[in-house]
Amino acid sequence: MTKSLNKSWLFLLVTLLLLVLAACSNTTTTEESEPEKTTETGNTEEGTSEESASGGISGDLEIQYFVGGYGDAWWKEVIADFKAAYPDVNVIEHAGPNINTEMNTRWISNDPPDVVYIDGAGSSETQMIADGQLLDISDWAKGLTLEDGTPLLDSFISPAEELDGGKIYSLPLVFDTWGIWYDSAWFDAQGWEIPTDFDTWLASMKQIKEEAGIAPFNTTGQYAQYFQRGVLNPAFAAAGGEQLLNDLADGVVEAWEREEVLAVMKKVEAIVDAGLVDSGFAAYNHTQSQMNLLLHQNAYIPVGFWLPNEMKNDTPADFVYGFVPTPMNDPGKSMALIPDIRTIAIAKEADNPEAAKAFLEFIFTEEYAQKFAESTGAIMNMKNVDLSANNRVPDFLKGINDMINEPGQIEIHNRNTPEGDREKEIAVEITNEIKIQIVEILLGQIDAEEFVNRMTNKAKELRGM
Repeated sequence: MTKSLNKSWLFLLVTLLLLVLAACSNTTTTEESEPEKTTETGNTEEGTSEESASGGISGDLEIQYFVGGYGDAWWKEVIADFKAAYPDVNVIEHAGPNINTEMNTRWISNDPPDVVYIDGAGSSETQMIADGQLLDISDWAKGLTLEDGTPLLDSFISPAEELDGGKIYSLPLVFDTWGIWYDSAWFDAQGWEIPTDFDTWLASMKQIKEEAGIAPFNTTGQYAQYFQRGVLNPAFAAAGGEQLLNDLADGVVEAWEREEVLAVMKKVEAIVDAGLVDSGFAAYNHTQSQMNLLLHQNAYIPVGFWLPNEMKNDTPADFVYGFVPTPMNDPGKSMALIPDIRTIAIAKEADNPEAAKAFLEFIFTEEYAQKFAESTGAIMNMKNVDLSANNRVPDFLKGINDMINEPGQIEIHNRNTPEGDREKEIAVEITNEIKIQIVEILLGQIDAEEFVNRMTNKAKELRGM
């Protein structure tokens, strides 16, 4: 009787245990093996959601960008927004003031990042193209449109450069330009007029010298390209147009022999002879010359759009940045602007070119053009972006943006990249020689004729004449 009862209890316990195990087993199987709901095309609902949100773009995306006078606030914001729009993309940032040098080994070893913003020391788009490091994006770029359907390539202030028979290797992201900066508040207080041509500029500098007791013009002698890009290039373009500008930069002998060139250098000589150039300029780096402007030790300097952002921590509270296209033009003639474009490109050996293309397409919008102006004090290279109602954009930038988008006020002349290895070498040598002679003429050690003679002889030497 006892044995029979024990067996009954044992049987009951085993049966209950089996039922519990079976129930657990059924629950697990149901959760793990329940088929995913599908659409009519066979895609899962989860997959459809990801596809619509990010277009199937995923994986690591490496972006290299230089951090200089424009800062990195815009990059941080646009990358954060891109991550939100493309949640399956893992963005890896390589950034900083020395990033071009730090990433050089990656490029040499054919293991570059996917996207590169080409700016700052140690970067050269011309060299990268010559070395075959950038992806030909011609066909893809020609198919891009803005939100209103306008082709992106038709929406640039300065066009995307086409090389090698129409190939496009980069998109022009930043429209910077060199011009003359001054303290607008100081000028208003003193009653000084803003120059519109060379005659009024020369008269303005003479008046400032007399009334303020300072040398009104300053530049950096350590980086003489500031004077080349900020004064000479717009002067040459205003005098002879885009063709003369490019021929001079490319070392065409006949260009250096033209009378317009001597006329421009005579204007420089007039500034020097009137004692209007800061006597210490040759020893100044760019930061020192910019500080001198902020401290009213000088009244005019040639710099690019990055100046206010670069010097924001040193700018006096009552200083108001003013900008005018370099007034080296003759009276009655248009002032000239030479775009100083910063481009963005995709590496030819990019591991994730599709994500890279998605990123480039993502940033060229009215929204990010507005934010770029807010964050950097410079202009994104897009036409018809109305900055007038944006209270976060400085007045000087609104003014120059209006001038750029209003035909007839100024003339924009593009500096083109020379094609062919030898032509590129000549352009580099000509630039190096110009920088040497700029210091010489601003010191008063040579006159306009000697400057032109030396440059003409250098062009002949490089051309084997």
